[in-house]
Amino acid sequence: MIRMFRHRVAVYLCAIAVPALAAPAAVKQQPTQTTLLVDTRDVNGRTEANISVAVIGEDGSGAPGSITIADDGKSLAGIVLNSQGQATSTITLPGGPHSLRAIYSGNSTHAASNSALSTLAATAGTTPDFSIAVAPGSISLKQGQSGSAVVTITPINAASLAAPMFVTISCAGLPDQSSCTFTPENIEIPMGASKGITSSMILATQGPSIAHGQSVTVRDAHPVAWAVLLPGTLTLGGLAFGLRRRRFLSRMLLMALLAFVGVLGSTACSPLYNYRNHGPTTNLPTPAGTYNVTISAQSSNGVSATTHTTTIAVTVTK
Repeated sequence: MIRMFRHRVAVYLCAIAVPALAAPAAVKQQPTQTTLLVDTRDVNGRTEANISVAVIGEDGSGAPGSITIADDGKSLAGIVLNSQGQATSTITLPGGPHSLRAIYSGNSTHAASNSALSTLAATAGTTPDFSIAVAPGSISLKQGQSGSAVVTITPINAASLAAPMFVTISCAGLPDQSSCTFTPENIEIPMGASKGITSSMILATQGPSIAHGQSVTVRDAHPVAWAVLLPGTLTLGGLAFGLRRRRFLSRMLLMALLAFVGVLGSTACSPLYNYRNHGPTTNLPTPAGTYNVTISAQSSNGVSATTHTTTIAVTVTK
């Protein structure tokens, strides 16, 4: 009895100790510090803010990833950090007070951090205009996945409009094998409007082809097809040689040509044959990486065009 009891205790202790030893050590995130510098200037009666951000780890090196620029807690743009942990952007601000902050979401090795608030007052002009913002400021997708964001167009001095203003939204800087769509793509700003108007952005990536990496078994052509193809080719040569001597051979030549074309349709010269024996072509996936995708909003009165942009950080993983 004592031996059995000792055996059970030993097994129980081993069952506890083994998982504890097998558990991987957690990766410690090092603290980060995020700084935000804002330089404003007046451009034709509206305020443009030149933004500079830096995210530094505890070891003094730049942190990777992306940051979100928020105004009073609302996302305006997302920017990808470079290898030194720095990023720059230019944002058009509507008139009035603003409280800007840079938000670093962190990653597996770096902890999240926020910059101090940067308060400023933007010029309040009288010319009809609009601003653009996107939320969230960053999206992470696996190859083949789709993600969504909300683009907001906010009217500025719409009470001065003599007619509705129409704004067209588009994007640029997408990685290869990806696309973006907006619903709606064209936004109407009514006269006197003051609230923001939203559009849904869908960003789609492409995954690896199902046939990618699979071995392809090439089947030999049907023996009957080869039995017709090779002798048929020799026959055509002989018929062409004797065509001048015998007129009736011209009809036989025509029939032989029809048969020859039919045989080609059942061999490797046929696209359908190639598809059945080699399968579909492989699709290239969206390359993995982090990208700054620019979202543009443009309006035109027939004489001049007004364009404002923002950015969203898109990360594609395998």
